[in-house]
Amino acid sequence: MVSQRNPQHLKAHSPQGHPQKALTQKRRRIPRMLGVGIALAGVAAVSGVAGAFLAVSLSAAPLMQQQLSADEAGAFSPETPISSSGNLRLPRLTRPVNILVLGVKVLTTDVNEVPPELQDVGYHALVNSFEGLSDSMLLLRFNPQTEQMVVLSLPRDTRTYVRGRLTKLNEANRDGGPALAAESVSDLLGGVAIDRYVRINVQGVEKLIDALGGVTVNVPQDMKYQDDSQHLYINLKAGEQTLDGNKALQFLRFRYDSQGDIGRVQRQQMFMRALAEQALNPATITRLPKILSVVQSNVDTNLTVEELLALVGYGAQINRSNVQMLMLPGTFSRPQDYKASYWLPSYNDIDGMVDQYFGFGTQTVTTTSDPSRVRVAIQDSTNNPVAVQALTNALRDSGYSNLFVDKTLNEPLPISRIVAQRGDGATAEMVHRFLGIGEVRVESTGALNSDITIQLGQDWNQGLGESL
Repeated sequence: MVSQRNPQHLKAHSPQGHPQKALTQKRRRIPRMLGVGIALAGVAAVSGVAGAFLAVSLSAAPLMQQQLSADEAGAFSPETPISSSGNLRLPRLTRPVNILVLGVKVLTTDVNEVPPELQDVGYHALVNSFEGLSDSMLLLRFNPQTEQMVVLSLPRDTRTYVRGRLTKLNEANRDGGPALAAESVSDLLGGVAIDRYVRINVQGVEKLIDALGGVTVNVPQDMKYQDDSQHLYINLKAGEQTLDGNKALQFLRFRYDSQGDIGRVQRQQMFMRALAEQALNPATITRLPKILSVVQSNVDTNLTVEELLALVGYGAQINRSNVQMLMLPGTFSRPQDYKASYWLPSYNDIDGMVDQYFGFGTQTVTTTSDPSRVRVAIQDSTNNPVAVQALTNALRDSGYSNLFVDKTLNEPLPISRIVAQRGDGATAEMVHRFLGIGEVRVESTGALNSDITIQLGQDWNQGLGESL
């Protein structure tokens, strides 16, 4: 039987590393990146002049599309400043910040009052609204103290408490808006406070990608799905390609394979990293008017203009190696356990991840000193069985006995990747030093049942591993 966190029990205890008053004040905070995670990444290349232009433009229209009641506002900490500014200086972050990002999909069947233009279309059309199930959920942590950014993906099917009822996490926004979503996520993570929220709907994501000029990404497999009732048509071929807004939405929404929503979470992380890297260029400045228009009409957030600018400025300075993408630890439910399919949280692993990435001050680092306890997966992109066997032999000879060869990648990698699948960057660094090749990535795009995934690239073939 899987254990559950009880929100009422949590309220009687302070979260790990947090004073007791953090929970009674509704929680303190810390931050992370689909919706405006994408928006922030897209605008992150803005220079001082562009930043000033952004402030003037956004001040003409409110960022919050829906006002919160006093009780709902209490789920966040608007009274606690997160940024500062001075004359002729852009705002800057002054402390770690946690931001809940919700990507929302609302159909005509989800609302009581269908807009006139959608009443007789003959299918379940998308509605420009924020009041529905959250299709994607991210907790972003911007930490100026460690110069890091953490992106924690929260699977929509996570089984947890929402208003005292065990159900799927994605129902929180539908049942109580961003405040209930923040409370539910905070309880799930053992008391992590949420500073601000951002909601963006499906139409906004599509428009934002178009405003940014598309994004080049490697589609890992053929994706084909058709749902006439929603006019949802997904048809993408595997391989590297530039996706416009419509195709990007197909890529992000596809969940019709053996991994379901978890596979989609992995693809979203791949997409976000690619988008952030491509958006950080001078051409983004010329697209600001279109970007601002999308933000103003398709984003709902309690961030102020100054806070948004501070986040943008911080994101523009982050080194790629300091962006860590995690996924909520857990396992798939079995068909015999529940009628619905769930992602069952692993609370011990969640507590460890929270301590490491959502603590105060300097990040603590844990590592598995015994190589035999590290679950290592190998994903080959070289199409060279000899190289894979040589890597396997080298790892086994050094005590990494708990390893397996996973799927072959369709993307040839020039540089190998040592992926810290569960956030253990220190162990990934240890493997990296042993191999002497590649780069470490703290993200959840490797094999699900691994601690470390080695995505083998051409640098291994080029003789860099022969010294082993």
